[in-house]
Amino acid sequence: MRANTWQGRNSVEVQDVPDPKILNQRDAIVKVTSSAICGSDLHLYDGYIPTMKRGDVIGHEFMGEVVDVGREVTNLRPGDRVVVPFPIACGNCNACAAGLWAACENSNPNAGIAEKAMGHSPCGIFGYSHMMGGFAGGQAEAVRVPFADVGPLKVPDGVTDEQALFLSDVFPTGFMGAEMCDVEPHDVVAVWGAGPVGLFAAVSAFLLGAHRVIVIDRFDYRLQLAREKVGAETINYVEAGDVPETLKEMTGGRGPDKVIEAVGMEAHHQHGIVHAYDRVKQATRQETERPHAVREAILSVRNGGIVSIVGVFGGVADKFPLGAVVNRGLTIRAGQCHVHRYLRPLMDRIVSGEVDPTFIITHTVPLEEAPTAFETFKHKQDECVKVVLKP
Repeated sequence: MRANTWQGRNSVEVQDVPDPKILNQRDAIVKVTSSAICGSDLHLYDGYIPTMKRGDVIGHEFMGEVVDVGREVTNLRPGDRVVVPFPIACGNCNACAAGLWAACENSNPNAGIAEKAMGHSPCGIFGYSHMMGGFAGGQAEAVRVPFADVGPLKVPDGVTDEQALFLSDVFPTGFMGAEMCDVEPHDVVAVWGAGPVGLFAAVSAFLLGAHRVIVIDRFDYRLQLAREKVGAETINYVEAGDVPETLKEMTGGRGPDKVIEAVGMEAHHQHGIVHAYDRVKQATRQETERPHAVREAILSVRNGGIVSIVGVFGGVADKFPLGAVVNRGLTIRAGQCHVHRYLRPLMDRIVSGEVDPTFIITHTVPLEEAPTAFETFKHKQDECVKVVLKP
């Protein structure tokens, strides 16, 4: 079959790779009908996620048709359309029983590698390094899905691929980011990042009852989406200069009640010296993150507020404003998304017409064009927000 493979820093290639096979009786084989390029795929592309190997099949946002199942998978059968959550979860461990699917204790066969970096291992993840299990990803014609009896969700008739696809990651991730804010009706919520996760976080904050949502980014075409499709207020941080001061002005001096960081480890910054400092430290592997957005979110939120972090980070961040967190009584919540928890509730919102996730799609291309699409997506060319790949 054909699949998009990692070939080194800033290099992917669509190649012939072996077809997936049932290895465990809880496996399913899914013929991919749609996949997507995620912002966190760029961390692989840019070489910031360790333990990648040349030829690894990447991609963790995908859906398709079941073509084969193991004997213990009784909830699915060939022909079912399914969307697959990016975290791989066993459904039996303490974490899964608690609904902490992305912290599954059994799904990462390379847990020892992750433990050295993080203390404990998170779950396995499709197409996201050997530290996260070495599982082949979904930018391919087919995928082996472990623990298929607890992961994939059947897609109802009448729901298109484009409507269902983002339940694999970015829609639930944005929703969890808003949910962790404990949104109340009077709340002003600020969101750093107007990419897919940030846009869905803004949508979700409104769904959960926020009074106002303010989205911060540097690309006008993404901020326009936030205004026109989400109904958010926006700040272009390049033009605004001092974002915390701008947010104070917009909130009567208090700052937003809750903030969501939806940028991750390759954040940009309007101040050249600070940005250069972190770029150099990251490039020389003296720190793994460029945490500008996290710092800014912490400094912007009102006293006693909540900081929700759903951007992807890999390890160690420098100049973390811990003093502000402690002395101002802030609450920080973070995590890889427990996608399984949100699949059906968010599918119900799609079916009811409450949300149409397709508004983020700007490019749909054949799988064979994945290398060009990665460049377009990375460099924000052609006003690219989200790329859907069709095998």
